[in-house]
Amino acid sequence: MLLARDTAHRHYTRTAQHQAGTRHQTTAVLLEDTRRHPEPGSAEARKTLYPAKVRFTDRSGHSHTAKTDVQPALPKGATVRVWADTDGKITDPPLSPDQIRSRAAGWAVSAALGVRAGAAAAYGVAGRIIHRHNLAAWDTAWADTAPRWTTSP
Repeated sequence: MLLARDTAHRHYTRTAQHQAGTRHQTTAVLLEDTRRHPEPGSAEARKTLYPAKVRFTDRSGHSHTAKTDVQPALPKGATVRVWADTDGKITDPPLSPDQIRSRAAGWAVSAALGVRAGAAAAYGVAGRIIHRHNLAAWDTAWADTAPRWTTSP
């Protein structure tokens, strides 16, 4: 379990470092109005995001158009912050330390459950093999004993 956690943590840390080097946050301009939420001002409206077309400029100065999820009821021309990769595609931000920790813990739990499942399966298979072996041995022993017990007078 600890080995799986440490391995996963190192992997996701390297992934986050790579993402931090290849992704950047930039400002994008909405090319269309975004949908209004059916219940403006509600707690759900603050969490709901809607897809919208945006235009942004990458680090090289090239303009790109893409779709991203934004808050409801934003007008055309409004600006939003997006993360973009070196290819000019909108992406998620680099993994945060909490995400790295969470994923590593998930792998640790998966490893612990996997070891237990593997042990249970091995125990079940071994039990079935031993049971069949014992039945075959008893059958052989009975084949030797049965004629002495079932003789007619």
